[in-house]
Amino acid sequence: MSPTRIIEAILFGGRWLIVPVYLAMLVLLGIIVVYFIGELAHALPTIASITENQLLIFSLSLIDLSLTANLVVLVILSGYENFVRKVAFDESDPRPEWMSKIDFSGLKLKLLASMTVIGAVHLLRSFLDVGNESDRNLFWQLVIVLAFGLLSLVLALTDRVEHKE
Repeated sequence: MSPTRIIEAILFGGRWLIVPVYLAMLVLLGIIVVYFIGELAHALPTIASITENQLLIFSLSLIDLSLTANLVVLVILSGYENFVRKVAFDESDPRPEWMSKIDFSGLKLKLLASMTVIGAVHLLRSFLDVGNESDRNLFWQLVIVLAFGLLSLVLALTDRVEHKE
């Protein structure tokens, strides 16, 4: 085997080094789930006495955690499929439809879109709790959401132009 082939085989095999990162992200997902359940358990005893605004803020907090968990799953599964190897499913455990359609470009767009939505949910939560937020904090949250939205739009347009060629 030539030195070039050996180097290429080593480099190609190196993709497996990212697998521990994906496994660690499963731990992160577990932490998010435990935190979600803890937030829910903490709120249940007081649920009858909270205001509508507090309920909305609480709901948005749980939605934010759910979106974050979805983002972690998206990164784990699509990252593994795009950079390590295809996931083999049997008939009894069907593959989610999005997994067969998402490439690295699609992953970037989904990540940015998710981050934009998470930022928007956080911003909405801050607006609902405006008495406890500074104008400066609200301003920067808005700037970040707009920046993510603009970046998502630019990447989507770039991707569209690249696929037309």
